[in-house]
Amino acid sequence: MAVNIGAIDPVAFQLGPISVAWYGIIIVIGMFLAVWLSIKEGEKRGIEEDFIVDLAFWIIPAGLIGARIYYVIFELDAYLQDPIRIFYIWEGGIAIYGGLIAGFAALLWFTKKRSVPVWLLLDVLAPHVMIAQAIGRWGNFVNQEAHGGEVTRGFLENLMLPNFIIEQMNINGTYYHPTFLYESLWNVAGFVLLMFLRSRKDLLRRGETALGYVAWYGLGRFWIEGMRTDSLYWGPFRVSQVLSVLLLVGAIALIIYRRKFLYPTPPYYTQGMLPERTFAEKKKKYESKKR
Repeated sequence: MAVNIGAIDPVAFQLGPISVAWYGIIIVIGMFLAVWLSIKEGEKRGIEEDFIVDLAFWIIPAGLIGARIYYVIFELDAYLQDPIRIFYIWEGGIAIYGGLIAGFAALLWFTKKRSVPVWLLLDVLAPHVMIAQAIGRWGNFVNQEAHGGEVTRGFLENLMLPNFIIEQMNINGTYYHPTFLYESLWNVAGFVLLMFLRSRKDLLRRGETALGYVAWYGLGRFWIEGMRTDSLYWGPFRVSQVLSVLLLVGAIALIIYRRKFLYPTPPYYTQGMLPERTFAEKKKKYESKKR
């Protein structure tokens, strides 16, 4: 991580020998906002506050561990030369896709344990995870990382960016694409869109808010990843671009498949935590009576 003289100090403050980084503070702010918003929305859908809080204590650590493991896997040769560095997370090296995968696995286990409909919970969480990601990217801004290729100062000025962003993108005398900003704005737009669509009664079926999140993030990440200079590679391919395409296509295909071939799924605004199959059975009985 190169740092330009006069750039924002990545260390917010010291607690004795412990350095508290802006990156960590920003990530925590995003997490707390996501949990708080999920609690508020969960209450409307019949999910108790304690469940959301308990879930957070499982998926947040799982996500952090998964993000680190994912990064290490694709940089394994470097870490095998000095394996103890695998645990030096303060040196950087976490990948959001790894965090999402591990967090999702923890969520599946926890919802099964507590008998909460998984698609409903994913719909509650998805937009809030996206706004947390939008906030978290500003940690990359402070650290002057996750940027794109070289550009001119004039290019950044033409984007009508405030001067503090332009100066932070000046690393050792060279200006770079603020890809952190592109992704942050893309995620904010996705958050607004998902919140709007989710609020329209009977528009989205259960699970489609979450799948919409996957498709939207996959589309934006594919485009933005192509600009970055720090991508993880699998042979000649950028790992995040490959995964983004798979997630985008998979999410759209699953929406179509669920609408066309699966048993009827309840609208997102169905009262309470009615399981999907129970809803289908009730709907079938209701329709047979009408005949």
